[in-house]
Amino acid sequence: MTATRRQAREWAIQMLTAADLNPPQDIPSFISAFWEELASLDEEDGRVVVKGKLRDFAEERVSGVLGNRAEIDAILVPLLDNWDLYRLGTVERAVLRMGVWEMKWSDVPKPVVINEAIDLANWFSSPKSRTLINAVLDKFAKMGNGERGTGNGERGTGNV
Repeated sequence: MTATRRQAREWAIQMLTAADLNPPQDIPSFISAFWEELASLDEEDGRVVVKGKLRDFAEERVSGVLGNRAEIDAILVPLLDNWDLYRLGTVERAVLRMGVWEMKWSDVPKPVVINEAIDLANWFSSPKSRTLINAVLDKFAKMGNGERGTGNGERGTGNV
């Protein structure tokens, strides 16, 4: 199986969803356990061993979101217009968190981030999620607060 950045984002959303439901104490161990589980699938089930740039791409997003979750959540709450973050579905929270992280701390163009987030929400949740994801991330992008980088050279991958 040839993996793509899209697949790496799907793995990241799976990890972020799991972390939202059962917050890990040790992020590197949590990520390692995910890859081991993925590699343990039978050949018939599409076994895949992920290495290199795509694994790094997924791990960077997971570590970045988990390491900056409080800051990301503080960004999201005012963008939700009379909704509490906890009322969103787990998948929607994971997609929004990763979208904010990518716009704020990665070099991926904002339109690409929004498009990928919409597709991920549609794939892992429901078509109705598309509207929410698009509205929130578009609002964040237009605020101008989604500038890349933190200003101090850090990529936002601290510990929880």
